[in-house]
Amino acid sequence: MPKFIDDTTFADYFTEFEHTAWRLETRREYASDRAGAKYARFLARETLPDDSDRPRGANIRVQTGLGKRVERVRIVDRPPTQGQLFLLAAAATNNAAGEDIRNLWRPRAEALGLPEEDFWLFDSRRALLLHFDDEDEYLGSELVEDPAHIVRYCRIRDAAWHHALRREGFLSEVASTG
Repeated sequence: MPKFIDDTTFADYFTEFEHTAWRLETRREYASDRAGAKYARFLARETLPDDSDRPRGANIRVQTGLGKRVERVRIVDRPPTQGQLFLLAAAATNNAAGEDIRNLWRPRAEALGLPEEDFWLFDSRRALLLHFDDEDEYLGSELVEDPAHIVRYCRIRDAAWHHALRREGFLSEVASTG
């Protein structure tokens, strides 16, 4: 069983990094999304609120204002799941706050040999490997500092980022598949 960090310290990683915070998202859905009011609005085809003033969005603005980068690549099925369509719609708020969220079709990710792991990589020095159960419930995050694992995560980041598409371009590809 992995040793999880204390979740009360999770947010600290997003204020203490020096240059880059980068994430790979590989899951088809996240239980935390399905439980939220924003997801219910998405299912009702209502306009999603701009919640960039919440603490996460405010922190992204602060960190990117300091010249730091916050980035992620989301792996998306073809066709996208309902949860992935929600994340694609909700990404507008994160992008407006300064985070650069890109998307990569799952068949391309598989061809690149990208793993099924969700993780955050900070400054190419340490990572948080996120664990989920079979119902997409978040279980906890495992701190990874072993240099061999970090190099692997950096290679994954480089491959994913190189092939990922910005939200606007990806949206047009999603529309053409529907």
